[in-house]
Amino acid sequence: MYGIGNKKMLNMFILEILRNYTDENHSLTQQEIIKLLEKDYGTVCDRRSVKNNVLLLKEFGESHGFEISMEDGYRMIFREFDDAEIRILIDSVLFSKAFSSNQAKELIKKIRGLSSKYFNAKVSNICNIPELNKNINRQNIYSIDKINDAISEGHKISFIYNDIGTDFKLHPRREERYIVNPYRIVANNGKFYLIGNYDKYDNVVHFRIDKMTEVCELEDRIKPMKDVPELECGINLPKHMAEHIYMFSGTSTAVKLLTTKDMMSDLVDWFGMEFSVIKKDEEKIIVRVSCNERAMKYWALQYGPYVEVLEPESLRNQIKESIANMSKKYSDG
Repeated sequence: MYGIGNKKMLNMFILEILRNYTDENHSLTQQEIIKLLEKDYGTVCDRRSVKNNVLLLKEFGESHGFEISMEDGYRMIFREFDDAEIRILIDSVLFSKAFSSNQAKELIKKIRGLSSKYFNAKVSNICNIPELNKNINRQNIYSIDKINDAISEGHKISFIYNDIGTDFKLHPRREERYIVNPYRIVANNGKFYLIGNYDKYDNVVHFRIDKMTEVCELEDRIKPMKDVPELECGINLPKHMAEHIYMFSGTSTAVKLLTTKDMMSDLVDWFGMEFSVIKKDEEKIIVRVSCNERAMKYWALQYGPYVEVLEPESLRNQIKESIANMSKKYSDG
């Protein structure tokens, strides 16, 4: 029950009923709404009150992202998010590695509340999906919130940075707290990263936020981005992400790759449109991409059967050495 003043909340109750019990294909009569008001909210009203409040909600909805129809019963035919959009949001949470299992379930529950019971019936199997590779850091969401606040206020942050031990728990990498100038939060491969800088260095650093604990916003002002050579013109996120595909820190270098036309989809998946095809024939292509050298080494090893690094020579030699070392490990005798 909602207390003696619940008549004043009648339009809110009716809005919730329309949101939960109706959609484009399902409507409610005035009498059905009256019954649901008494059942769900302990509120008694007459048919005229229902109609008047629905009229007000219909007018209100026109400027607030939802639409109510009064033809052949009352229904919410358009809402802030349609079913396809809500499903995408749910799947994004479900397969994200940014949340613990409990946090993911709670967030999915809130997202499901944006639609009707008919949509929820179609996704009821979600609660039975087995445990996925979720985040073991329960502070992760709160860390993101604190970092966002610090970035908004232009303040430095301090935190403990951890590694995962053989006990599958977080262990501090060092005793001292890290103190960093935070600039942006980005998502990459299902995880959130902080792009920042240490005061005494000029380079950009990346931190996985799920490895950060005890995040604190400091009173100290951040170093302006224009004072960091890599960021003096601001952060071009598409370009930055394309050049730091594994979120390794360090400057980027021009890399020339020999590969096949079949690899174009993979190249676009990893580097976006931030590369150029400089030579091609019927089968082979040569591309030039700007990328962090360490990241490119791992990428070239991952796609070893399909790509060959032509330049720079230093990177080509590093890959040769890594291949030779791997060959020794797998050789007989």
